[in-house]
Amino acid sequence: MAKQCEICGKGTTFGRNVSHAHNVTSRTWEPNLQRVRAVIDGGVRRIRVCTRCLRSGKIVKAPARKWTPESEAAKS
Repeated sequence: MAKQCEICGKGTTFGRNVSHAHNVTSRTWEPNLQRVRAVIDGGVRRIRVCTRCLRSGKIVKAPARKWTPESEAAKS
């Protein structure tokens, strides 16, 4: 699985560190991805979303699960 946001497609970018002595080394910048339960097409899925998409409201978080023991669920 790529380090990529499933909403906007933001992924790893590459560049170089340059020191004061002008020593050049390559490096990567990775997006801040969070694994989130989100409502997608009426169903709940776990997706990897960057924090920019979370903050801007591009996804709808799934409601908290209401757990009941199996014996209680059978009575209802």
